[in-house]
Amino acid sequence: MKVIAINGSARKDGNTAIIIRKVFDVLEEFGIKTELIQLAGHTIAGCRACYACMKNEDRRCAIVGDIVNECIEKMSAADGIILGSPVYFSDISANLKAFIERAGYVSRANNYLFKHKAAAAVMAVRRGGAIHAFDTLNHFFHLNQMFLTGSTYWNMVVGREIGEVENDSEGLANMRNLGENMAVLLNKLRRE
Repeated sequence: MKVIAINGSARKDGNTAIIIRKVFDVLEEFGIKTELIQLAGHTIAGCRACYACMKNEDRRCAIVGDIVNECIEKMSAADGIILGSPVYFSDISANLKAFIERAGYVSRANNYLFKHKAAAAVMAVRRGGAIHAFDTLNHFFHLNQMFLTGSTYWNMVVGREIGEVENDSEGLANMRNLGENMAVLLNKLRRE
């Protein structure tokens, strides 16, 4: 089994990557392979509403030259998907929003590519707005008929400067619980 995580942060290896890796640590303890894809350094345009994906049904976005189609392919092959973002103005990053617009249309155009996969959203937040950002990603998962993985609290960890999330013991425990819950869900789905 494998879980792919897309880190929507503009900071490579920042707080969002740190908390995704906390979830990965637990998944790997259960023997689940993991891969982190970071959007930092990539420019992703939003959906152009050209609907070529609906016409072509080829599991690809018609916009080329960026990382989106590579990510869609990896997400389609994975058993579980984690989307992570810092909270910017009470929502996810612009790159991740553009990504989910395009990936979501491609998924729906191709009989819901991500259907029945385990999914989890994680947020790195300085103070507020995480619930709205969390909802944005969970709506993407729901629209794609995915199974949401929860934890003991909303999947967020507090910290602004790189590494500050390591000081949020409750948030880190939440990430550990999330990893365990996702591993259990993936194992149950595999048996079905």
